[in-house]
Amino acid sequence: GKSPKAIALSLNAEGHHGPLSGAWSPSTINGNRERGTGILNNELYIGRLVWNRLRYIKNPSTGKRVSRLNPESEWTLHDVPELRIIEQDLWDAVKARQSKTTWSQKSRGTGTHPLNALHRPTHLLTGLIKCGCCGGGFSMISKHHLGCSTARNKGTCENRLTIRRDVLEKSVLNGLRTQMMDPALFKEFCEEFTREVNRLRMEKGADLTALKSELPRIERELNKAVQAILDGFASSALKTRMEQLEARKAEIEARLADAPSPPPLLHPNMAELYRQKIAMLQDSLQNEATGTQTKEAIRSLITRIRLIPEKDELGIFLEGDLAAMLVFATNKKNVTHHPDAGVLNKFLMQDSLVAGAGF
Repeated sequence: GKSPKAIALSLNAEGHHGPLSGAWSPSTINGNRERGTGILNNELYIGRLVWNRLRYIKNPSTGKRVSRLNPESEWTLHDVPELRIIEQDLWDAVKARQSKTTWSQKSRGTGTHPLNALHRPTHLLTGLIKCGCCGGGFSMISKHHLGCSTARNKGTCENRLTIRRDVLEKSVLNGLRTQMMDPALFKEFCEEFTREVNRLRMEKGADLTALKSELPRIERELNKAVQAILDGFASSALKTRMEQLEARKAEIEARLADAPSPPPLLHPNMAELYRQKIAMLQDSLQNEATGTQTKEAIRSLITRIRLIPEKDELGIFLEGDLAAMLVFATNKKNVTHHPDAGVLNKFLMQDSLVAGAGF
C-alpha cells in the first residue's frame, strides 16, 4: 500500500543500495513502461531478455549521452526461464494496472495528455537552482515554495529548508544587477586584458615595421626589371621574377591596410552599462509581449544558483557566465568579430568563465 516515493525513502533510510549502487528514487521503481526501465518494467524478472530496445547517442549541444527508443521490429528477444523471479499472473496484473494509471506514448494517438492542464508554466530560474549540500535540483514542493528534490524524493540529503520562489527570483535579479560585474573588479580585469592586447600588438607591430622596410626594396627591384625590359633584355626568367615581386608587394600592402589598431574591445565603464541593461530587463519582465525573450536573456547570464543552509535560512550563491555577461553588455557582433576576440576568449579560459557572488 505504499507509494513509490515512500518505498524509495524507506530503502534509502535502511541503507539498501539501488541499481548500480546508487540511491533509490520513485523513478527507480516506476521507470518508463515503454522503454522497459524501472523495477516494475524489467522483463528479466519474468525470464525474458530484450536486446537493442534502446540506442544511445551524444547530444551535440551538451555532450551528454541520451537514449532513444528503437522500433519494436529491431528488438531481439531471448527466453531465459531460469532467471524468472516473478509469476506471470502478478506481472500481468501490474501491466493491467499500469495501462489504466499511466499515459502510454503508443496508445495516446491524437488525444490530449490528461495532466497537460496541470503543467506549471516555466519559471524564470527553472533548472538553474541546485542544493548546496548534495548538488541535487530544487523544485516546487508547494504552490509558492522551492525545496531540495533529493531530500524529499530520496531522503539522502538533510537540507529540508525551503524558500519562496518569488523571493528567490527577486534576490537573484537584484544580485545580477548589484553583486555581479563589480565596477572596481571589472576595471582591474580590463586593465589586465588591455596589457595583454598591447603586448600582442607590439609583437605584431614589429612584424609590420619589417614589412614596411621591405616595400622600398621591392620597388627598386621592379624599377630595375622595367628598365631592363626597356633596354631590350627581356627574358622569361625576368618576367617570372617581376610577377613574384608584384605578388609580394600586393600581399604586403594588403597586410598593412588591415594594420590600423581597432577600437578597444572592453571599456572600464562596461560594468555600469551592464547594470543599466539588467535594470531594463527587470522592467520588461512584466511585459507580456517581451516576457519570454527577457527570461531567456536573463537565464543565459546565469550558470548556476546554489542554495546553501546558513542557520535557519538558505543563503544564495549566484554564479554567472562572465563571457555571456560581456556579450550582453556590449554589441554581440562586435565581440564576435573584433580582432581582439580571440585574445579575450583565451584570456577568459586561462582564468574562469564563472563569476560568483553570495548574498
